[in-house]
Amino acid sequence: MVKRKAQEILNRHKRRRKTKQAADETNKTSGKSVQLSNAWINKQRVLVFAARGVSYRGRHLMLDLRTLMPHSKEDVKMNARAGMSQINEICDMKNCNKCIFFECRKKKDLFMWCSNVPHGPSAKFLIENLHTMSELKLTGNCLRGARPILSFGKEFDEEPHYQLLKELFIQIFSTPNLHPKSQPFFDHIYTFSVLDNRIWFRNYQILEEDGSLVEIGPRFCLNLIRIFKGSIGGPTLYENPKYVSPNEQRRILKKQLAVKFQQRKEAVQGREERRLTETYKMDTLDEVFHTIRPEDAKGSEKLTFFRKTATTPKHKRTTSKK
Repeated sequence: MVKRKAQEILNRHKRRRKTKQAADETNKTSGKSVQLSNAWINKQRVLVFAARGVSYRGRHLMLDLRTLMPHSKEDVKMNARAGMSQINEICDMKNCNKCIFFECRKKKDLFMWCSNVPHGPSAKFLIENLHTMSELKLTGNCLRGARPILSFGKEFDEEPHYQLLKELFIQIFSTPNLHPKSQPFFDHIYTFSVLDNRIWFRNYQILEEDGSLVEIGPRFCLNLIRIFKGSIGGPTLYENPKYVSPNEQRRILKKQLAVKFQQRKEAVQGREERRLTETYKMDTLDEVFHTIRPEDAKGSEKLTFFRKTATTPKHKRTTSKK
């Protein structure tokens, strides 16, 4: 851990030295005396990482956000069993004041934390309808490191919790001006819109000056769960009353399937009860005209037949002699 921290400090000094040299060369060519402290004022650094056990779609989303955000930093996967409080310590070691953390439950439910380290606030979301940049239907492209334009719907100015999320998203997703890894122009737009009590994120490329756009990706939907006062925890500032957990959704779905099965069983039982034992009513007098051949008689039916034989018995046979 000590060696790792020393290496990070050494890399930080190297980057500062390169930035200072580049600024000095720019000042010499332009003839202006601009101090380095005025070149890069907004020192926003976002740590983007995930917990162990994250799904492949969550891992691809994490890599996409790192690609789109030049002011982001990366770290190895965290063991969530050790507790969520260690996230603040990791951000402090990485010299980051913002954090995006992904965790996966049951290898199917992906959650995202957006936090302002170390004092808060922080928000927890459930990610739905996730599509990454590698999908073929997202044909847009943008220069790596270009600064984005952030667009928010009108709902972010009406509700207090949306206003808080708007400020949090601005500080996390907007690239600081004159960042060493950023480009000095805008060629794509991040849009945050509210629909069906969810926040929909889209990333578009600016093709022409007339406003024609094409989607780059990634695209995902954020279902807000809670907003906390502290960083990755603390008192609850807002709780979404319309949020339904994935476990509850699966339980309701199974219950609906069970109700359908029970209804089918009751329908089969009702048909059996309504089924008639006699297909039609029979008249008892019809048996009078029902005749049976003697050859077909069985059991007691044989007593109703008296067959006349062609020959008479010997004791009754008489002979006549002429």
